[in-house]
Amino acid sequence: MNVWFKGLAILAVGAQLATRAVSAQTPFQFGLGAGLSIPTGSTGDGLKTGWHATGLVQFSPASSPVGFQIDASYRQLGFDGGGGKDRIIDGTANAVYSFAVAKETQFRPYLIGGVGVYNVKAKPDVGPSPSDTKFGINAGAGFNFASSGVGFFVEARFHDVFVEGSDFHFIPITAGVRFGGS
Repeated sequence: MNVWFKGLAILAVGAQLATRAVSAQTPFQFGLGAGLSIPTGSTGDGLKTGWHATGLVQFSPASSPVGFQIDASYRQLGFDGGGGKDRIIDGTANAVYSFAVAKETQFRPYLIGGVGVYNVKAKPDVGPSPSDTKFGINAGAGFNFASSGVGFFVEARFHDVFVEGSDFHFIPITAGVRFGGS
């Protein structure tokens, strides 16, 4: 995981330099994050906590507390007891509600939720690797630190993927960097 944080730090420095080079303000932000993916409910009965990486694009109009975010994630959760892993690739479209805070405040809380498409693939060490693509929903909360240029974020979301039988649930906890925006 130490490699992820070093990569995020390098990205933050590069993004800061790129942001300073752009004089115009924009309602768009871009970001990268990584963290833990924790299976919950019956999903947690067969899988262990894993990891994920996320990329995102967010549009936040200056005149509204509601913005929109599209993100894509790759995650792996190991089989409980070994013998393989589940690989999940997902893309979600979300509404983001940013709470009103004083302009000089660096700590900015938000709520996020939306719909997505999830490809879940079981990858046992031996045998076939079945795959299934399903729709799902997600909702969560997070905090942005700094509002323009380069900032950092931490968030947690609950994902519910609509698979046959019992739904597939997990909670990713993500730390990352955002750049751009006004």
